[in-house]
Amino acid sequence: MAKKKNLGFRAWFYFRQGWSTYFAFVFAAVNTMVVTYYLAIKDVPLLKVIFPSFLSYMFIVSVIGIPILIFIGYVHYKKIAAYSSEADIIAESHPYFYKLQPGYSVEVLFPLYRAMTNMLVKMSRNEKLTEKELEEISELQKKVDFLINGGSVKKLNMKSDSIDLDETK
Repeated sequence: MAKKKNLGFRAWFYFRQGWSTYFAFVFAAVNTMVVTYYLAIKDVPLLKVIFPSFLSYMFIVSVIGIPILIFIGYVHYKKIAAYSSEADIIAESHPYFYKLQPGYSVEVLFPLYRAMTNMLVKMSRNEKLTEKELEEISELQKKVDFLINGGSVKKLNMKSDSIDLDETK
């Protein structure tokens, strides 16, 4: 339901990811090399000796630039506070930070937690579980086993209506 409701925003997100991560990145890299070579290097005799052709310029810049950029990316994620600040902002604005994420958390994990706490409360009161509660726990165990064996929540929902959950995938 939520997927249909937010289809436009989802498409916009995928477009931005494809554009910025792949197209714009490659386009900007090639554009930068073309502009710097043809406007700054081609007409300077000393630089023309170092970079006799555009292909040699691309090769040398790539061989030197890629390791430098990998190092900068490493520093960004591991050595300075830039990434942790980004992560803080994302966590603050994340829609599921203070509520359950759809998927196995809602379908299996938290129903299992609820069943376990109900069992603990009954045990502390020296009460026995009802047949219905035992059936619910058994179904939850089948769902957990299904997920452990590589099944997905999507398939779990389809199978729980029509097929025995003991089958995998």
